[in-house]
Amino acid sequence: MLRLALILAVVSTAAAQQPTTSMGTVPTHDALVTGGLEVHGDTARLLTNDSITAYDHSADIALARGGNVLVCATSQFHLLHSGTENSLLFGLDRGAIELHTDSSPQDVILTPDIRFTLEHPGHYDLRLRVTPNGDTCVENSGTAAPVLSLADPFSGATYRLIPGQHVLFEHGNLHEVVDNERSPCGCPPVPPEPVQQIAAPATNSNPTQPITPATAAAEHPFPAAASQGLAPTPSPAHTTTPAGQQQTQIATIISYDAAHPNTPASTAGPPKAIATSPAPTTGSPTGTGSSTSATPPPTPPGAHDIFHSIGHFFHKLFHPHSEATPTHPATT
Repeated sequence: MLRLALILAVVSTAAAQQPTTSMGTVPTHDALVTGGLEVHGDTARLLTNDSITAYDHSADIALARGGNVLVCATSQFHLLHSGTENSLLFGLDRGAIELHTDSSPQDVILTPDIRFTLEHPGHYDLRLRVTPNGDTCVENSGTAAPVLSLADPFSGATYRLIPGQHVLFEHGNLHEVVDNERSPCGCPPVPPEPVQQIAAPATNSNPTQPITPATAAAEHPFPAAASQGLAPTPSPAHTTTPAGQQQTQIATIISYDAAHPNTPASTAGPPKAIATSPAPTTGSPTGTGSSTSATPPPTPPGAHDIFHSIGHFFHKLFHPHSEATPTHPATT
């Protein structure tokens, strides 16, 4: 990183002598841009010695000479004028870039350890990646790609990169070359956006079929609260009787006399016991049981009858001759 900073400082001093022209533009919402630039709305116009640091997604630099540079997510990239006309210096500090443009005679590509210069012109379809430990992956794709000359400015080592070559320089050392590198050198593929799926409710297996009360009752067999009017109260007629147990119903008629409201209500007749047949017993040879009548227990005296008896007792106690003894005619 220090090496790249020193080289960029020398190049930027030379570029300051040149007239200021636009090198390209980049959206400001895709990257942090510093250096000589002009901002118009959400677009930064790159003028000289610019540093572009992509956010959490790739930043696309549209070059004024045609083509583009794709700065991969979180990568730090430098763009400067180089030589005359529209030649540029592309400096990768960390991360990865993809360069897609026609070459210019004085183009330079820099990494912290390697300097790339043009040997034969062509169309860049170049992918470049630098890892934190210095490993430098280079993918010079396409048969029309330029021939590049690689050099280590501090050791003097060189390497010639031809079209279609895909190599890895371990720790940025031109003598430690993996010539059959298979890992991609450019931006990683963008993961597909997650698709939100709304699962069908568990109460309805068929989302196209509306939920009816019958369907809800079949899928939720728990009874609702009858006290809240959510379910009908079971009728006694549907109550089942265990086997061997007799069921009895009591029927009576109650009358009320409005002229004597204090008189206890009387019944038209004694309660009648309606006998029902018990459930068949397993012990019967024929499988049927006999019918028996059940007499209800005597009705306890009402409160009015008790007070009437007590009053009659005290009346006889204090008026012993109030009731005459009935006489019977003599028989002949």
